[in-house]
Amino acid sequence: MNNSKRKFYFFAFFILLLLFFDQLLKIYIKTNFLIGEERYVIGKWFRLLFIENEGMAFGISFGSVAGKYILTTIRIIAFFIFLYFLYKSIVKNAPLIQSFVFALIVSGALGNIIDSLFYGLIFEHSHFYGSGAMPARMFPPDGGYAGFMQGKVVDMFYFPIFEIQFPSWLPFLGGREWVFFEPIFNLADTYVTTSVLILLVFYKKVFPPAKR
Repeated sequence: MNNSKRKFYFFAFFILLLLFFDQLLKIYIKTNFLIGEERYVIGKWFRLLFIENEGMAFGISFGSVAGKYILTTIRIIAFFIFLYFLYKSIVKNAPLIQSFVFALIVSGALGNIIDSLFYGLIFEHSHFYGSGAMPARMFPPDGGYAGFMQGKVVDMFYFPIFEIQFPSWLPFLGGREWVFFEPIFNLADTYVTTSVLILLVFYKKVFPPAKR
């Protein structure tokens, strides 16, 4: 087996492994939490907090049904683009770190694509915490909560490391609270964010001058 094939199988396994952990955690949260329910993991600054969004990273919503179709289509196109980049980096024997960057992006994109494509079909609708309802079931007999490509992405990581309340005399912000870090995200988002951080810190190693 040549080097390219070994790298191809390695990164295929790597992507599937990351995808497995992403989906395993999402399924656990979806079937054991109600929307808005949270559990402390480390102190008060690392929590599992269940929310659902329309498909963008860090809980950002894209809007209507048509917007959801557009967003999912864009995400699928981006997935295949970066899958092609990963393939080219393996075939051209690019630096290993470059292939890792593309593999992380592919894993993250695919993780949230699965939510968007299928979660509406295979899960019940999730209810809000305090409503007295039970967590959603997987493969309910009456069908899922939405159609194909209309599923919501499951997010759960919340890191409110510290909170600040602005003094009341401050213009515009007076009396408001500011939380760092407020966005809620999932493992798939973490994969993509990690790839961006690697690019920012190790850009010259990811794309050596002679191979750009």
